[in-house]
Amino acid sequence: MLELRNISKTYNPGTVTELCLFENFNLTVHDGEFVSVVGSNGSGKTSMLNIICGSIPLSGGEVLIDGKSINGLKDYQRYQLMGRVYQNPAAGTCPNMTILENMSLADNKGKRYGLSFGVNNTRKEYYREQLSTLGLGLEDKLDVKLGALSGGQRQAVSLLMATMTPIDFLILDEHTAALDPHTAELIMQLTDKVIKEKKLTAIMVTHNLRYAVEYGNRLIMMDKGNVILDKSAEEKKSLQIDDILDIFNRISIECGN
Repeated sequence: MLELRNISKTYNPGTVTELCLFENFNLTVHDGEFVSVVGSNGSGKTSMLNIICGSIPLSGGEVLIDGKSINGLKDYQRYQLMGRVYQNPAAGTCPNMTILENMSLADNKGKRYGLSFGVNNTRKEYYREQLSTLGLGLEDKLDVKLGALSGGQRQAVSLLMATMTPIDFLILDEHTAALDPHTAELIMQLTDKVIKEKKLTAIMVTHNLRYAVEYGNRLIMMDKGNVILDKSAEEKKSLQIDDILDIFNRISIECGN
């Protein structure tokens, strides 16, 4: 279980640009939940993910996993517990390294390398099997540099890399936003498949209201650092896009988006 308890976050404190985004913010994500997070620009969606992952410091409060605070853990230490897929397909991967080399790095997350080779050739067949599950023909391109792939192919590999080692949480940071509609649909289907097969707890920030409604078992909407809508289980199943579109449009206009 992931818990954000009494979270406070102020940007640029003591300056003319001071902004208090979160004040005593609370959120609990239970094991097995796939949470879709929507909201206008500036609502706090990505800041919340960065707080969970330790990418930005807190002004107050705690982040807890199974009741234990992880405030003292650096971001690279937290990534032993979670995987993250970014909006930019280039993030979280090394474009000048091959698919094999990238997957080897992901396979060794949290482990010590010592003076051994970074690539374990005995794991090649395993990597091919994993890539074949994507259905993109990448299992025959292990020696191709990741930067030579299309955005959708890179995002698919990023998703696979983020979930190669055992993790408790999968963080999806608008991971389909930079893709064309057809490729975005494919990545969402792959995402849903991976989450279900590996029984992951996931938090997905998205601007696509249809994805938020169709995928996952919980939907929350944020505005100005607060949760203004929270639907799960049967309530979410009965949601329609029009049910949240009016709320989304109203807060977006109020924020000047």
